[in-house]
Amino acid sequence: MPLDLDAAMGDRMALAVVAQYRLVTTKQLHGVIAPWVRIEQTRRRLVKLREEGLVRSVTLPRAGRHRAWFATRYGVQVASEWPELRDFAPPRLIADASAARLRVAHALAMTGVGVAFQQDARARGDVCRPLDWIPEVHHPLGGGEAVIPDALLFYQEGNGAMLRAFVEVDRATMGPERLAAKLGTYSRLHSYVSAPPPGRSRPVDSFRTEPDWRRRYPLFPRLLFVLDATGPAGIDNRIHALHAAAKALEAGFLLHDVPVLAAPMTDLLQHGPSAPVWRPVQDPAQRVGWTSRRRQRTTVGHPAHDRSEPGTWPAQT
Repeated sequence: MPLDLDAAMGDRMALAVVAQYRLVTTKQLHGVIAPWVRIEQTRRRLVKLREEGLVRSVTLPRAGRHRAWFATRYGVQVASEWPELRDFAPPRLIADASAARLRVAHALAMTGVGVAFQQDARARGDVCRPLDWIPEVHHPLGGGEAVIPDALLFYQEGNGAMLRAFVEVDRATMGPERLAAKLGTYSRLHSYVSAPPPGRSRPVDSFRTEPDWRRRYPLFPRLLFVLDATGPAGIDNRIHALHAAAKALEAGFLLHDVPVLAAPMTDLLQHGPSAPVWRPVQDPAQRVGWTSRRRQRTTVGHPAHDRSEPGTWPAQT
């Protein structure tokens, strides 16, 4: 019997997405890998992967018989060997159904945001592939500390421009002050230069002064906060805390070099990530799209990039 290569590639992509996203519903997976066919095909694919011991599922609370899927130890082992998942750390294993059930709210909110970016990209003629949404990418800060964004997003606009974003999905499980403190952590990552290993020194002429993030990215990724699980007053409180933290960091380069935006989850899902639902943390009265580029202010004698003042955002309609 000849091998159905299309089916095998579809199974491979489904397992890769389940392993990388950690938790995903049938509907979410279908929207990522095959929205142009009937959802029954995705259901059959998941059943096949379950029978092969590659994935498991947990029934969602208060959602009838809807399920969230996660990769088994064997599934993670298989997927981690593929080139498309090799550039980043192996997906973190979810031990069992109980562990999946306790993580399901935040994990599925994250997956929902990733799906929204991909659907929006397809509608706009941009490119955001299923594996361009990568949860929990580790960025060391030294001394055992690290920045681990909820997700790293890769995105290509129709004109060929490449965008990257660190995405933080906040479900109001921590206070506004702790949320805003993440700005300081990202500011540290923006300037962090690792020291040479103990017992080794660099020659003076090769001493590296560029921050570590440049090993991975040509530009520091945008920073997007998606705010969920709270009402309008809670959203405003959290954005106010981010704004206050931004004012405290104005002496650093992060907020001059990197767009930092916040948006309510409900607005993002209703209108799409490219809509003007994002509030710049330095000027939360404005509403911009996440791909907007800030106009840099210029001064006489300094026409290029004046870091003494942040730029302004284009008006949105």
